[in-house]
Amino acid sequence: MARFATGVTVVTVQDDRDDIGSTVSAFTSVSADPPLVMVGVSAQSYLVEVIDAQNRFAVNVLGEGQRALAGRFAAEGRPSARLLLANEPHRRGELTGALLLEDAIGAMECTVEQRVAAGDHVVYIVAVEAVPAVGSGRPADARPLVRFGGRYRALG
Repeated sequence: MARFATGVTVVTVQDDRDDIGSTVSAFTSVSADPPLVMVGVSAQSYLVEVIDAQNRFAVNVLGEGQRALAGRFAAEGRPSARLLLANEPHRRGELTGALLLEDAIGAMECTVEQRVAAGDHVVYIVAVEAVPAVGSGRPADARPLVRFGGRYRALG
């Protein structure tokens, strides 16, 4: 699967104690009407526990200049998402309360429609409830961060 290029996202969720976030590349569109996406998360992660409790989260689509941010959110034993974003412009989503990255090239606030155990992951089919404005506001100019061959890369 390392030979299949994927986009890179940071999933964030607010729970009662803290803000949780993780880099996720198992992400794809499922349906346009209604708008549904799929997010795959390691079943052993704390993120699954919090998503299951909250039933909603945000997905931030990373741009090519955000490799370091993707690495921070992928690191084992990482601190609170708020601490990882201390020097990054961000705000809370109106619907989910989850952290939205102002410099992401796209963002979605989502609610869980379906949860499926799939091997060592949990797959969530989620409804896209809102698409808040982030980034430069010029989607045609957005250049995504991708994962290919086990590394983060830019297109081109």
